[in-house]
Amino acid sequence: MATLKRIEIKGYRSIKDANLELRELNVLIGANGAGKSNFVSFFKMLNEMMAGRLQEYVGKTGRGQSLLHFGPKVTPQLEAVLEFEEHDKFDTYYMRLFHAANDILLFADETLDYKREGWSGPHNAPWSLGAGHAETRIGEFATQGNQTARAFRRILNDCRVYHFHDTSPEARIRLSCYINDNRWLMPHAGNLAAMLYAYRQRFSMVYDRIVSTMRKILPEFGDFELGPSRLNPNDIILDWRKLGFDYLFGPHQLSDGTIRAMALCTLFLQPEEFLPDVIILDEPELGLHPNALEIVAGLIRAASAKTQVIVATQSQTFLNFFEPVEIVTVECQKGQSRFERLDPVKLKDWLEDYSIGELWQRNVVGGGPLP
Repeated sequence: MATLKRIEIKGYRSIKDANLELRELNVLIGANGAGKSNFVSFFKMLNEMMAGRLQEYVGKTGRGQSLLHFGPKVTPQLEAVLEFEEHDKFDTYYMRLFHAANDILLFADETLDYKREGWSGPHNAPWSLGAGHAETRIGEFATQGNQTARAFRRILNDCRVYHFHDTSPEARIRLSCYINDNRWLMPHAGNLAAMLYAYRQRFSMVYDRIVSTMRKILPEFGDFELGPSRLNPNDIILDWRKLGFDYLFGPHQLSDGTIRAMALCTLFLQPEEFLPDVIILDEPELGLHPNALEIVAGLIRAASAKTQVIVATQSQTFLNFFEPVEIVTVECQKGQSRFERLDPVKLKDWLEDYSIGELWQRNVVGGGPLP
């Protein structure tokens, strides 16, 4: 497993200059507009970039000028450094994108660098992938057999963003999906039924843990009713039953919070060998009862022993389930997002009388909801 030890972002949306050391579990807390979502969306851009869709992402998000801090006149380029630790290796990816004609972003620089712990010999210079290209060249070099590019392709592909916000009647999670779409859980959980069916068929212990956890969140939940559609064996849908009843319910009869809880349980209870190296999750608290929040927080903590987790939230209640050292406050000062990890030593006296959530609510720890 590769762990993201440090990330540096310059010139991306509200993030003028951020340099953040990361742990196994990281909880970002801040008010609306502080910059949490921009931090998460940077990883979304990274996901699209690794899929060869950087320019498509730029176009869908308001073109290049909207991704640069206060536009290209103020910030003509954005930079990022991601430092990973993997076994005895330290891998660093660097990119610099500049604003170009037609309001797009092109690579001014893209480099890969790695070194081994304890290596006393000469260190190779960072390996440049060139400049002027519209899409990352990591995949191109990896396909040609370059082992360094292959390693970075795997690492960067394994930083995955999940957002289970869309639970509308037309959301993919509520519709039929392809039954064999079960390699990994999609960012919006649109293939949740296919993933659960695969776990029930091949990883029964994992499936049973998901069901038992759902019963803690929703005591009347009985089980999923999963199988190929008789009308189209390639389709499957998220049907379920209540405990003690034969009546079959469909995904359209699930509350927003319940269907999000199903996605969260599946994400964090999936087989260890399928976990991404880095999970980035935006606002998992949406629609969940406080008791459910405690369960989800426990799932996140347990998963962080096997993989790295970065969570963005603005819930005071959810914050109470984490330790101060795991929390990073985000606040916007003069149009710039600031990130600061809490110091438990400085908060020791405060925490004798208040919870960490109350301290955030009162603006004691920064990044609070009040002006």
